[in-house]
Amino acid sequence: MIQSLQEISQPTRELSGYIADARRRALPAEVAEKAKQHILDTVAAMVSGSGLPPGQAAIAFAASLGGPPEASVVGTALATSMINAALINGMLAHADETDDSHAPSRTHPGCAVIPAALAAAERADAGGEAFVKAVALGYDVGARLNYALGAEEFAAASRSTHSFGGTFGAGAAAGALLGIDALQARHLLSYCAQQASGVACNVRDSDHIEKAFDFGGMPARNGATAAAMVAAGFTGVDDVFSGERNFFEAFSPKPDPAQLMDGLGTRFEILGTNIKKWCVGSPAQSALDAMTQIVDAIGLTDADVDKVTIHLPTRSARTVDGAPMPDVNVQHLLAVLLIDGKLTFESVHDHARMKDPQVLALRKRMRIQPSEELMQARPRRQAIVDVTTRDGVHISRRAVAVRGTADNPMSRAEIEDKAQDLMAPILGAAACAKLIQALRELETRRSLRELRVLWQPPQAAAPPRRSAP
Repeated sequence: MIQSLQEISQPTRELSGYIADARRRALPAEVAEKAKQHILDTVAAMVSGSGLPPGQAAIAFAASLGGPPEASVVGTALATSMINAALINGMLAHADETDDSHAPSRTHPGCAVIPAALAAAERADAGGEAFVKAVALGYDVGARLNYALGAEEFAAASRSTHSFGGTFGAGAAAGALLGIDALQARHLLSYCAQQASGVACNVRDSDHIEKAFDFGGMPARNGATAAAMVAAGFTGVDDVFSGERNFFEAFSPKPDPAQLMDGLGTRFEILGTNIKKWCVGSPAQSALDAMTQIVDAIGLTDADVDKVTIHLPTRSARTVDGAPMPDVNVQHLLAVLLIDGKLTFESVHDHARMKDPQVLALRKRMRIQPSEELMQARPRRQAIVDVTTRDGVHISRRAVAVRGTADNPMSRAEIEDKAQDLMAPILGAAACAKLIQALRELETRRSLRELRVLWQPPQAAAPPRRSAP
């Protein structure tokens, strides 16, 4: 039985209306441009991810699924169903730690929202402008869902904030592209709620395959599934966020449902989303920035180091302290930086270096110091690195706003350079340049299907970018 609008809570009413109106609503120019930058960054992560073990596992799985050729699998010539494509492209986008992050909501929005939106846009034969609007919408909805849950408390309870926010953001973006109305949007939110899941144990996955599924593949698939079912005529609960046995009662001891509608249309969460300078875990970015400042200041090398203390926000420290993945383990990353004098895509993904005696010896001289003071600091995810050298010199640097964060954003040229570096080894330099140009002019594309040929590699299979651990 359909409830009257008077019976629907205001947050659900406003959020569902915002989703339904997304394709008709103009975006501010700076929001549209930022959305295109995140689309480029995420597509680059997908292309690069197609040559990594998690991506290759996902592509092999996609080839076994079949399905109608509604949407493409980036980095391949495969086409499959919208839902399958969302799943696989989501895993490609988080095949490593290349993709974007939104610190306040504790999400990686791009790897969930953009694959779902891309799959829906291809199925609906939507154009570039509609796609850009849907992506910005997905970032808005996913972040607000986590705000309403209480992202910090939710994460502290070992829930995966990335999977929850990602599911709702992906569902909203895909639903908008499939043309759902406000009533259908309310039903979509309920189907997203039924599928929302995720346990933060994924940080212990040394192969990054389950993590790719949890951060990208699963929420993209779940959101696309919710959108496809509702567009096909499925009905559901009219207001999953209020009333008896609602979503917040199930998942949050102190929810704030008003956050679902706070700032809709005036505060665009994509403007507060980070694009990574380094292809490593988000909490490690600031520590690398601080250590780089020290290296530049005194020419520090591994031979000079007596001890290093890395001060990180308490919850960030929990994620990166001794992590089994080389691109997440902050001690490992700092050790490789000092030994090599730089970090490259290959060096941060080299599993063999995790057992290198020189790296292990240097790691023993490093310790993480969780900091409640840094937990409260703004901008978020700051770090302090203290180094004492063998000759007794003490030097400390604090990274406040790492390049690429919302407080110190990268330029379009920098983002395109990053994308070129990630994609050229897979697609070739010339093809990569054409894809970057097409994404730069995305609003002029009549159909997203036109892009399929641009992210396919040459006929010869691209080799993996790193070896399986």
